[in-house]
Amino acid sequence: MVLIDTSSASVTTRKLTTAKAMVEGISQEMELDQSVFVLGEDVGAYGGIFSSTTGLLEKFGPKRVLDTPISETAFMGLATGAAVEGMRPIVELMFVDFFGVCMDQIYNHMAKIHYESGGNVKVPLVLMTAVGGGYSDGAQHSQCLWGTFAHLPGLKVVVPSNPFDAKGLMISAIRDDNPVVYMFHKGVMGLPWMAKNPRSLGAVPEQSYEVPIGKASVVRTGKDVTIISLSLSVHHALDAADELATQGVDCEVIDLRSLVPLDRGTILESAGKTGRVLVVDEDYKSFGLSGEIAAVICESDPRLLKVPFARLAVPDVPIPYSRTLEYAVLPTADRIISEIKHLMG
Repeated sequence: MVLIDTSSASVTTRKLTTAKAMVEGISQEMELDQSVFVLGEDVGAYGGIFSSTTGLLEKFGPKRVLDTPISETAFMGLATGAAVEGMRPIVELMFVDFFGVCMDQIYNHMAKIHYESGGNVKVPLVLMTAVGGGYSDGAQHSQCLWGTFAHLPGLKVVVPSNPFDAKGLMISAIRDDNPVVYMFHKGVMGLPWMAKNPRSLGAVPEQSYEVPIGKASVVRTGKDVTIISLSLSVHHALDAADELATQGVDCEVIDLRSLVPLDRGTILESAGKTGRVLVVDEDYKSFGLSGEIAAVICESDPRLLKVPFARLAVPDVPIPYSRTLEYAVLPTADRIISEIKHLMG
């Protein structure tokens, strides 16, 4: 097993989209371990509506790639039971917005069985799900909600932003003995029928490797201000940082990659270096990730900051269907630039 970090992506020139990198990680684990199988709605012949399982049915057959009925409660329960009995299921919740119909299975069973058994029963399960807006999918298909899952004890939560991390975090999640919620943003998948994101195609090694769960990545170093983000917002932050560099502002950009465990050390180190912190989060603002990071800094040493902490997140409203209104609430690069200029005074 190879355990490598994002900086090692340069060892190969082969490039994959995020979707193909995810599938390759799943496929390599299925080849290695017969207990790994995939289930969910449209994961078989369709290959996942965001290409998260493309080609797996043809390679592994219907006994290991199971198309399920439209009953999230049923197949979440099936996956949890299989994990308890020694299998390693990967179960797809098509949109994270659908979590409500199966939350009892997720939180009262999947997340708690290990604790309630006194640590004697493992639940090695990956719950992967699509998140994010920007495509006029409406209020019930555009949320992120990673803060909701991170709030619940018993679940690990990972959110890749690029192809290299997508494969490595998937392999790490499959091998973990805890339930891992693996959340992929539609905007980073590299799908041809979605808005083009140039960073959704990247170098991915052919060999199997793990990206450690709970370790953030400093994807851009800087001295003036720290931008902390994850998923698609990392790309917006990098775009903003490139523009601000032409104006003499040097931004450091941190990709959290994992919410649970949260890499508090990297957050505090960067905050201490720059003295200015902006959290960019496509989840809702109140009671979420941005507030948690503010607490991490303040509880450690509020004197790390030269100016008050800042956060840019989705206001507490349902995601609008209208494209104009939707982009008015999403954390875009232009809004990040505006917030940074305010931080710089």
